[in-house]
Amino acid sequence: MSDHYQTLGVAKTATPDEIKKAYRKLASQHHPDKGGDTARFQEIQTAYDTLSDPQKRQQYDSPQPQFHGFPGGGQGFHGGFDFNEIFGQMFRHQQPHQPQPQIFRTMVIVNLEQIYNGGEEVLKLQTPNGNSVVKIEIPKGIQEGGQVRYENVIPGAGLMVEFRIRPHLKFERRLNDLYCNHSVSVLDLIVGDSFEFTTISGKTFEVTIPPNTQPFMQLKIAAQGMPIQGTGQYGDQILLLKPFIPDKIDKSIVDSIKNFRLKEQGNND
Repeated sequence: MSDHYQTLGVAKTATPDEIKKAYRKLASQHHPDKGGDTARFQEIQTAYDTLSDPQKRQQYDSPQPQFHGFPGGGQGFHGGFDFNEIFGQMFRHQQPHQPQPQIFRTMVIVNLEQIYNGGEEVLKLQTPNGNSVVKIEIPKGIQEGGQVRYENVIPGAGLMVEFRIRPHLKFERRLNDLYCNHSVSVLDLIVGDSFEFTTISGKTFEVTIPPNTQPFMQLKIAAQGMPIQGTGQYGDQILLLKPFIPDKIDKSIVDSIKNFRLKEQGNND
């Protein structure tokens, strides 16, 4: 099992800000969308998930003894077992007529498109009975950290999967809505304009910027966000208009702006 502190390149006394800064740097370097190694990125993600959570970090720094050979509660990749499940097994051993199935646990990292479209994911798990290769269905619209229990994918056992989502280079997810920055000339904000935007579904929409639009206004494309799990509905796509000044502006335009400003100042006197 790798050392999470060593994975992020921080000391065991590192502050939360130092851990976050180290994670962002490494995640940017090793992100699969930038050509990074998926296994390395998952290792970095797992280390950050553990050390950024105070409770998980405390448990990691002061681990409880781990026992092997007890069915149930296993960590899919590491074979660990927790005390709650062990004591539960001790109690169940007193009731031999009520056997409980084994539960294995694992974490899966998927991208935003997989959460949008759903589909299958193949997992390779290490269990007390050996290695298992299983297929699971990815629930559409599942949230970061959401857990799903799958039955009958491992003989005689259940599988609890926690889903983590890779950061996306274009879209930022906020609950069921997707946010995206769109750069626009201040001149287009003044006179109005339109542009084409491709959503996560692959559909292209023509978006209109009305005249006299203020900088950093938000435009909405309804029902083009993420699936709302279990409803058949979708969130919205939100576009944040980020203004910029063109490198070259015709002198006549600059003169017109100056004259307009002088006129406005005169009206205010």
